[in-house]
Amino acid sequence: MLPQPQTVEVRHESGVGEARRAARTMAATIGFPPQACEEIALTITELATNLIKHARGGTLLLSSVTNGEHVGVEIVSQDNGPGIADVEQSIGDHYSTTGTRGTGLGAVNRLTDELEITSRHASGTRIICRKWLRKYDVSIKKCPLTFGVSTRPRPPYQLNGDAFVVVHWFESSLVGIIDGLGHGQFAHRAAQSARHYVESHFDLPLDQIFRGTGRACCATRGVVMALARFDWGNSRLSFASVGNIAVRVFPRSDPFHFIVRRGVIGLSAPGAVVSEHPWQPDQMLVLHSDGISTRWDWQEFHDWEDKPAAAIAQELLQAKAKAEDDATVIVVRNVIP
Repeated sequence: MLPQPQTVEVRHESGVGEARRAARTMAATIGFPPQACEEIALTITELATNLIKHARGGTLLLSSVTNGEHVGVEIVSQDNGPGIADVEQSIGDHYSTTGTRGTGLGAVNRLTDELEITSRHASGTRIICRKWLRKYDVSIKKCPLTFGVSTRPRPPYQLNGDAFVVVHWFESSLVGIIDGLGHGQFAHRAAQSARHYVESHFDLPLDQIFRGTGRACCATRGVVMALARFDWGNSRLSFASVGNIAVRVFPRSDPFHFIVRRGVIGLSAPGAVVSEHPWQPDQMLVLHSDGISTRWDWQEFHDWEDKPAAAIAQELLQAKAKAEDDATVIVVRNVIP
């Protein structure tokens, strides 16, 4: 049986502790593992602290929610304070109007799966966030795909402004390339902020991952990103991209029409458009950042048909990487018999 909703009034610091204990207990009752319970407790702490700092108090409503087969926790924060002038900016880490570190809503965005904020000047703010309990069965099928990644920073930099994601669960896999704008430490910071968000929210719909990543990166110089989800149990591919990450699928007998939006994630980028495609056993997907020249073709590499994904990724990087940029390649193909 799911726990009953609980409302906590937060007017003083004592209310922060009460809300945190209530959240941790509810999460444990629902079945969240200890680490997730602590993440939910931290979310509540950030929201409750914000109520005291910015609105002279308010209420927190904790309840269990369901969505199909999934169950989770919903937290609603309500106040009658001055409102938030720029909601999206306020979610960025290091943004603050009170001289504090300003990580409150940024932390909430990273720690939860869904975040909605409604705020009106002089009439208060309503924040709704949800975190879903993740439980996946072990697939009885063996993953037919193999994944190859090759990456390096722009010489002579030590920090890579590119990042990549490869995550597997049940009968699905998510791969992606993230390119922080520019080079060096600030590009690296932007790319790692995006990577951390994606890896923490890998099973959300792709458009939601892009939206959350934008919020996670709005205090950085921004990134471009492409994500490909392989639901290999059903032979399907989902793809979304914002920016100049190149994507190719071979052979080209059945052309893929990927929708790539132009912009920078974290800097007012447009929403990603997700496209769905069938995936055939003889196909190969290649993703690469703009540190790889686009002037290459399958015909240049005659023996790729018989090479594993890792060898193909390394060969493409060595042959086509630009000296003046970070460079990353991901190759996905079926296991060679």
